[in-house]
Amino acid sequence: MANQILVIGSSNTDMVVKADKLPAPGETVLGGTFLMNPGGKGANQAVAAARLGGDVTFVAKVGNDMFGQQAVNGFRQEGIRIDYVLTDTENPSGVALINVDAAGENSITVAPGSNANLQPAETDAALEQTESNAIVLIQLETPLPTVGYVVRKATERGLRVILNPAPAQTLPPDLLAHLFLITPNETEAELLTGIHVNDVATAEQAAQKLRELGISNVVITLGAKGAYISTDDVKQLVTGPRVTAVDSTAAGDCFNGALAVSLAEGQSWTEAVTFACKAASLSVTRMGAQASMPTRDEVI
Repeated sequence: MANQILVIGSSNTDMVVKADKLPAPGETVLGGTFLMNPGGKGANQAVAAARLGGDVTFVAKVGNDMFGQQAVNGFRQEGIRIDYVLTDTENPSGVALINVDAAGENSITVAPGSNANLQPAETDAALEQTESNAIVLIQLETPLPTVGYVVRKATERGLRVILNPAPAQTLPPDLLAHLFLITPNETEAELLTGIHVNDVATAEQAAQKLRELGISNVVITLGAKGAYISTDDVKQLVTGPRVTAVDSTAAGDCFNGALAVSLAEGQSWTEAVTFACKAASLSVTRMGAQASMPTRDEVI
């Protein structure tokens, strides 16, 4: 299919407490509500892409436990190909503990479990079965050697690699040079470039620096301000609809899944980022990670 997307990444179970404020160190905040949701950046992006019309295959590793079984059942229900979702007999499934305040801001602690055991060679079969020019979407909740391996192998096969460099960490230059697209937020862009990103001008500077490192295309997400595109032909800010956020968890994942779908379908950069901003703005009006991902009918 023309919109084939291979997502390689993490699967977690999110345990979410929503309260009036985030606790300070040593503080207990009472009065919260508890939700348990499927999450993990890779899984979130796979679900987002599938709901928005993408032909999605997912590569991940889950534990041989209740959380892993629930995750796989969820992927199946979303219409995601799960042939390459592996079961780890030595490590538990990944878990994320998430606090969300009244304004929708969050703080997250992740125990990666089986995600940290996804080996480079375990991605080979999926990469070999993916048609050339398809999109490969990857993040940084699996081991960096595996990420680097995927980027190199996918590029060799003529696949277009989108790296969402989250959670933020420094990356080797040889990895960056192989990317079709990188999609950092302000924090991640600053870590990668040393430029403090807080407006369009600084986003433009950071994007230019990333392109000088050999990355073909850059999209820097700026939260409620939208996203800044930098390619050979396009340099512009795309704004999204104004909404009242209740939970920003996985907004970036929604953006990346939507962007992958639109680019896989051959949309222009401006069209693709506009679509992604719309999808992400819808996701923050709902609680949860995968639960907040909109369908294509809701976005169009």
